[in-house]
Amino acid sequence: MLMKAITLTNYGLPKDVLHLEEVEKPTPKDDQVLVKVHAASVTFSNQLLITGKPLFIRFMEGGTLRKPGIKIPGSDVAGQVEAVGRNVKQFQLGDEVVGYLAGDDGKKGAYAEYVCAPEKAFGLKPVNLSWEQAAAMPEAALVALQAVRDDGQIQKGQKVLVYGASGGIGTFTVQIAKAFEAEVTGVCSTKNVDLVRSLGTDHVIDYIKEDFTKNGQRYDLIVATAGYRSIYDYKRALSPKGIYVCTGGAWSQIFQALLLAKMLSEPAGKKLGVLTMKPDFDFSTLKELIEAGKVKSVIDRSYPLEKTGEAFIYYSMRHARGKVVITVV
Repeated sequence: MLMKAITLTNYGLPKDVLHLEEVEKPTPKDDQVLVKVHAASVTFSNQLLITGKPLFIRFMEGGTLRKPGIKIPGSDVAGQVEAVGRNVKQFQLGDEVVGYLAGDDGKKGAYAEYVCAPEKAFGLKPVNLSWEQAAAMPEAALVALQAVRDDGQIQKGQKVLVYGASGGIGTFTVQIAKAFEAEVTGVCSTKNVDLVRSLGTDHVIDYIKEDFTKNGQRYDLIVATAGYRSIYDYKRALSPKGIYVCTGGAWSQIFQALLLAKMLSEPAGKKLGVLTMKPDFDFSTLKELIEAGKVKSVIDRSYPLEKTGEAFIYYSMRHARGKVVITVV
């Protein structure tokens, strides 16, 4: 049986290398779940795999310098269970699920009508989210949760600053930090101030008008999700035992954190680092926060499956407010 899917055979601009084709519908292995895809989302990690830039990315996910290792991209998915392997215990036919198709055996595949992945890649969909809202959640919300709870170790009443608060990861980070009862400051551009304020932030800084490093405030946790600021700026804005976590942004920001964070960290003081996505996909905590009304998905635009290339072009312009999603069903 055939299904429609977005295929990738070469690196390049999304509009040139992503194609809608009919391919064989997958069959679940013993530990896998077959999901009928309702929606997926555009992510930074998939953009890198599609464009093949920077070059070292090409050797991830089984790829080579000239050929991608992923045939069907897409890692964030929401859909309904259609079949399960004989060893699957957690899910049954008809369950509504969200999934993050990354990890040791993650072969992506969300930009298609059906996808197979290991049971551990899925969690139950929050009941109060639409398919598109659910698909917007996995990678961005999991990164945000790990940045705040695990790497940031945030406690009630502590001060958190989120740089890039209006983006996909940023919108989840400010909400999750608030859910952990922190005092949250969001940094964004002028046009996004109202959006960031609507997410419950205590303070919003328009970086066009104000420099957060010069307002005298010091933060227990800084999460940098977008843009570029010098790692030295972030360090100056930390409290004496504050933590800086880089989750993304310009490559200059990411590489600076990779190269200098450990050296600039202090044995009994400030800690700086880059978040490495952990394989503990804690969908249950996110589900609880979302169903309690403490966290919601913010969606900028939605595109049909056949316009996935256009969705990536828009995303690459770096102006998205929240997430860009792909509607499959």
